[in-house]
Amino acid sequence: MLDDQDRIFTNLYGMHDRSLKGAQARGHWDGTRTILENGREWIVEQMKASGLRGRGGAGFPTGLKWSFMPKESDGRPAYLVVNADESEPGTCKDREIMRHDPHTLIEGCLIASYAMQAHACYIYIRGEYIREREALQAAIDEAYEAGLIGKNACKSGYDFDLYLAHGAGAYICGEETALLESLEGKKGMPRMKPPFPAGAGLYGCPTTVNNVESIAVVPTILRRGADWFAGFGRPNNAGTKIFAVSGHVNNPCVVEDAMSISFEELIDKHCGGIRGGWDNLKAVIPGGSSVPCVRGENMKDAIMDFDALREVGSSLGTAAVIVMDQSTDIIKAIWRLSKFYKHESCGQCTPCREGTGWMMRVMDRLVKGEAEVEEIDMLFDVTKQVEGHTICALGDAAAWPIQGLIRNFRDEIEDRIKAQKTGRVSAVAAE
Repeated sequence: MLDDQDRIFTNLYGMHDRSLKGAQARGHWDGTRTILENGREWIVEQMKASGLRGRGGAGFPTGLKWSFMPKESDGRPAYLVVNADESEPGTCKDREIMRHDPHTLIEGCLIASYAMQAHACYIYIRGEYIREREALQAAIDEAYEAGLIGKNACKSGYDFDLYLAHGAGAYICGEETALLESLEGKKGMPRMKPPFPAGAGLYGCPTTVNNVESIAVVPTILRRGADWFAGFGRPNNAGTKIFAVSGHVNNPCVVEDAMSISFEELIDKHCGGIRGGWDNLKAVIPGGSSVPCVRGENMKDAIMDFDALREVGSSLGTAAVIVMDQSTDIIKAIWRLSKFYKHESCGQCTPCREGTGWMMRVMDRLVKGEAEVEEIDMLFDVTKQVEGHTICALGDAAAWPIQGLIRNFRDEIEDRIKAQKTGRVSAVAAE
């Protein structure tokens, strides 16, 4: 269990003052100039040593990602882009940071941009986040007024500008290259890689795209030391993490705790247990809607980090934990997700454009039990044809929930088909 003094986000619930004055009273913007004066190499090395892995779902080491940026400029400007397009169903952690603790993000933007020699940073915020945008913009204005960003930021001699760009609510724009296309005013469609953004990103210039949480934790890590952050969690799964728990728990919440906390402890300590007790737990989606579900009995002892969840056939993703009890129609729940992915596919790649609709229509029939048992294998086969054959990961995101359903709840799908068939037969006999 994380002690209060070790929490990075001290105003996650909006109980305190979110203004610059309030943020400074809680220790933010403290010694930022000194951090910058330690130099770019020092910042990147500290981030590598801290073991921070990207908090947007993929879990790529943040310090390593920063080190891909060119050391010497070839005349092109460099950019940091913050991905605040939090559109993964079940995920609502970045929203709380921007709404209640925006200065953690702004200070992180300055330090990260300095480390990568970026004089400008863009925060791309989700279209539906109206109030969050207002809170963030107000905080940016305060930081400019106080001289913390802008010309000669924090009196460090470094000029830094921060811009807030509002998206239009497309899930695909959460994919980093689609986000860059959208920022440039084009259709939000993913780019082929290579070139990777570090070589040619926004406007063809070296760019790094990071998640809100990944950037917002940076100042605290550098203030308290990489070893402090690396002291939480198991090796290769370091640090604190914001978990967003929704669904059938007694007290759904967004909470910051140490990585590698057990699922049982997370639910019992912060969420008041499973609705109807642990025996009532049916399934859990541990990392946002694009990761496969896990059966309740396999989840109880699971450890909440990148490596441990891979062992139970899922992934930590964004740590958006969706809990389902025995009252859930799991087939219908996964059908709803497949409908979402069908709706949000940008249509650039044939496997995803055609496959998402096809999978949703088969799921439609599975929900009603109107399919044949053979179609279960056929559906699984189609998910495999979509997975890994698209430009971006939306194809995988559409395939994995269905794969998780078939792997874990095949018996339930078959029972429904059989029940529907026997129901038909008896109805015919009654006539």
